[in-house]
Amino acid sequence: MQYRIGQTVEGKVTGIQPYGAFVMLDRQTCGLIHISEISDGYVRDISRYVKVGDTITVKIIDFDSAANQARLSLKALHRTHSRGRRRPMNRKAELPVSHIGFSSIAGMMKQWVTESEKGEGQL
Repeated sequence: MQYRIGQTVEGKVTGIQPYGAFVMLDRQTCGLIHISEISDGYVRDISRYVKVGDTITVKIIDFDSAANQARLSLKALHRTHSRGRRRPMNRKAELPVSHIGFSSIAGMMKQWVTESEKGEGQL
């Protein structure tokens, strides 16, 4: 079968480790649901969510066609409280540089020094 990122598929849980659950999608294709992709909340024990032998529906979040391996997600299908707040991996938040960091301190420094010399900025 041809798999693509974003596709929803069924698979059978074949193993559980502390870091994730292994899922067979078909005879040639396996995948892993990393513990961070099980639920929006804290996951202490993966076996509270899935058991070996369960047939589950998951979303493909990455796929390596050369190795026939998929990164899978349960939480992508069942988003709750954090919906819309996560940004895609490998993308930095875009913040206006003029309003953060050392740029804003440098811009205000002259004013603060002047206020301090006049005694205006003291409590």
